[in-house]
Amino acid sequence: MGDNGCAMPDGATTAILVIHPGALGDVLQAVPALAALRRPGTRLTLAAQPRIATLFEGLRVVDTALSFDGLGLDALFSSERVPDAVRARLARFDGVISWFGARADTYRERLRAIVPRALLAPPVPDGGTTAAVWQYLVTTLGEWGIGPPPSLAPLRVPPAWSAEARAALASMGVHPARALLIVHPGAGAAWKRWAAPLMARAADRIARGTGCQVLVHEGPADRDAVRPLMELLEAPAPMLREPSLPLLAGALAQASAYLGPDSGVSHLAAAVGAPAVILFPAATRDRWAPWSPTALALPMGEQPEDFDRVCEAVTAQLGAPASSFGRRSSS
Repeated sequence: MGDNGCAMPDGATTAILVIHPGALGDVLQAVPALAALRRPGTRLTLAAQPRIATLFEGLRVVDTALSFDGLGLDALFSSERVPDAVRARLARFDGVISWFGARADTYRERLRAIVPRALLAPPVPDGGTTAAVWQYLVTTLGEWGIGPPPSLAPLRVPPAWSAEARAALASMGVHPARALLIVHPGAGAAWKRWAAPLMARAADRIARGTGCQVLVHEGPADRDAVRPLMELLEAPAPMLREPSLPLLAGALAQASAYLGPDSGVSHLAAAVGAPAVILFPAATRDRWAPWSPTALALPMGEQPEDFDRVCEAVTAQLGAPASSFGRRSSS
């Protein structure tokens, strides 16, 4: 392997395993780093939660996907002999990047005993670092002499996923000729969510001002966030309930605009190029801001000026003049 950890002599292919078992939003923050790793002569494999690994393979962020649980990495935290199957599974890679287990001495030593070219780092920076998570993950590659990717372009959704999404949206009454605003109210913790009355008022105001259609997405753990939103909306809105990640990615790529709090779904919307407005608690916005140039990270506030700012930002993403809303703080 060459000095940069990603090249081998005589035109041979370098096999790199990246380990990241985090949630969807966490792993999506690694896209720029994965883009920096993908270069001629490198075959990139991601070990993650199965549905996330499959999503990344389908989006061509990586070449192949593995289930994190299937690697058997628990054996590297033990003093017991590493099973031959685990050793063989890891030894077929020329290098490993583990955004997992970096602070465990036993894991680090045993991994490097099997794959000497192993780079380990925590999946998020410590409190002393001001960089966004995606920027930090890129910097971890400096140990291998790898710099940032040349650009941060949104990911291309496969045509089959887009076709499936268009068919699903049409079956729910979404008209392809009208602008579509996808709203996702859920987040991993209640403190990350925008209040349902504010989300509903914003969606109603934007729809009245632009004539766009509103579609609400509900994930497996979003019922508590979605139910009050649906009850407060002025007009009935179709709901995309618990789609597969490929179908969700395809639908988000069809959106004229997207509105939601800091969540894996919001980061996916940004990653596939949706004109997204993502609302963050002030304390976490800089750390978790998305890398995609199509996304805007705004502070999540409850003051009239915060509400107006959100409505105007989504309107701008839809391509309508923000002045159509005036400066009202309520509908």
